[in-house]
Amino acid sequence: MTVALPASSARRGLGIDLSKPVLIAFAVILFLLIAMPLSWLVLYAFSSKTGAFTLDNFHRLLTDAAYLDPLLTTFALAILTALICCIVAAPMGWLVARTDMPLRRTVRLLVTASFVTPPFLGAIAWELLAAPNSGLLNQLYRELTGAEQGGHLFNIYSFTGLVFVISCYTFPYVFVLVANALDRTPGDLEDASAILGGKAWDTARRVTIPLALPSIVAGALVAFLQAMTLFGSPAILAMPAGFHTMTTKIWSLFQFPPQPELAAAASLPLLILTIVLLRAEHMVLGRRGYSVVGGKNSEPRIVRLGRWRWVMLTAAMLVLMCPVFLPYFALLNASFSKVASHLVSINNFTLHNLHFVFYELSATKLALRNTFILGTLAATAGTVLALVIAYVHTRQAVRGYRLLGFLATAPVAIPGIVLGVGLFFTYTRPPFVLYGTLWILLIAFVTLSMPAAYQQLQSAFKAVHPELEDASRILGATRLRALWQITAPLLRTSVIATWCFIFVGVIRELSAAIMLFTSETKVLSVLIYDLNESGDLAAIAVLGLLMLVLTFGIVALANSLKFGGARRLSAP
Repeated sequence: MTVALPASSARRGLGIDLSKPVLIAFAVILFLLIAMPLSWLVLYAFSSKTGAFTLDNFHRLLTDAAYLDPLLTTFALAILTALICCIVAAPMGWLVARTDMPLRRTVRLLVTASFVTPPFLGAIAWELLAAPNSGLLNQLYRELTGAEQGGHLFNIYSFTGLVFVISCYTFPYVFVLVANALDRTPGDLEDASAILGGKAWDTARRVTIPLALPSIVAGALVAFLQAMTLFGSPAILAMPAGFHTMTTKIWSLFQFPPQPELAAAASLPLLILTIVLLRAEHMVLGRRGYSVVGGKNSEPRIVRLGRWRWVMLTAAMLVLMCPVFLPYFALLNASFSKVASHLVSINNFTLHNLHFVFYELSATKLALRNTFILGTLAATAGTVLALVIAYVHTRQAVRGYRLLGFLATAPVAIPGIVLGVGLFFTYTRPPFVLYGTLWILLIAFVTLSMPAAYQQLQSAFKAVHPELEDASRILGATRLRALWQITAPLLRTSVIATWCFIFVGVIRELSAAIMLFTSETKVLSVLIYDLNESGDLAAIAVLGLLMLVLTFGIVALANSLKFGGARRLSAP
């Protein structure tokens, strides 16, 4: 007796299932993306100019003041930034999450605006506001006080100015962690404290603050890490002031005469410290500060501020003046003023800056074209790679899936400037000579975007039960076909959101791009940095506003898709 098999089963029996080789190929690609640049970085760090093994590079870093001073400056910068961020952001997080302060949702949105503003663009905006001679705020100070020319209230080209600007664009990390932690914390313990006679301050000191403390500590570690690894803001504000941080010093070691071995040696401490800090953050956030036994969690307890409601709102808005209102005003003013450092009026209003940027500045079209090409390619390649790796890890599709999950999140521990150094060493020699092409920038952007893309898609996979995939495979589909035709469409909104956020990351990225670009591969962020070097602040303002419009537009699109998809999934 013969049994007729389904057509799909017959095809499965006769065809070749390439799923496992393809999945393994993706795993190899991921491994090479991370292992190759780090391997060359370590090799150069322990090599002399002749290629011999040596420890002299590290000896010079620790004994020569030209290298030791930037290291100490970086530590001081990071510590002060972390402290300021916690002092400012933790109370704001509490006000938004646990009080009846008006316009709490608006405050959250404005913090998001400062979060997505590139720090190097914020530094340039504060140049327009607080440069000693030409800054708008210093001009206003001289006008109001009658101070002589050259007198100033603010000097952004200083260590204090650098700490201030970096804090403006780092405090959102602490704010988000604290606000989210307080949003999730049930009000049972605070209610119990109030029932037992505890006053509002006693309850905050003994209950609320201890519950939020792990998030505050984790936020401080993230703020420390961000301040330590930033390149753009120190390059714009510190170097004109005559001092270096570690990132700017690494960049300077590639200028004439180049010292790549020292640059590699200087990069390793940043890499190691980043890994340690991220591990510490994971340990802090992984601790359980409390557990609720039985019953339904109560809603967070809202503190009534009474007459202080509007005072607290005013204080929050004054904080947001620094990262949002004043910088955006400065960029908008410079875009339409004949002189970037003068306030726009009827007499000096102009559209020439827009015409110059889009029609006369030849580098604009090149930078925009390269940015959109790299953004599209990096977003597509990064999303596909993250999708496959998240699938492999979640569904345990191949051996070593845990290692793949580790590799996918590993780039979060690689500062952009360090990755740029490693890629420079890797792709400036045979067999892969990619320096001077867009390919090396594409590799950098895909690598840097991998952790966030992987985490987002892994969470999405966990929300999709594998039964549909199993049914598809029973009917003869391969793993890849099931992923493409069944699972990926179910994750459509998450995939599109991931694509959008990678594209935004490409627009913002400067640290790696500054190490890898050439005259023909400039992107928008590098063009803005170059224009700052030449002092063309009006053109920078126009390009900066364009960058912000693109960034906010794509973020809004991604959020609308994300929440729209969530509503569709929850609908009956």
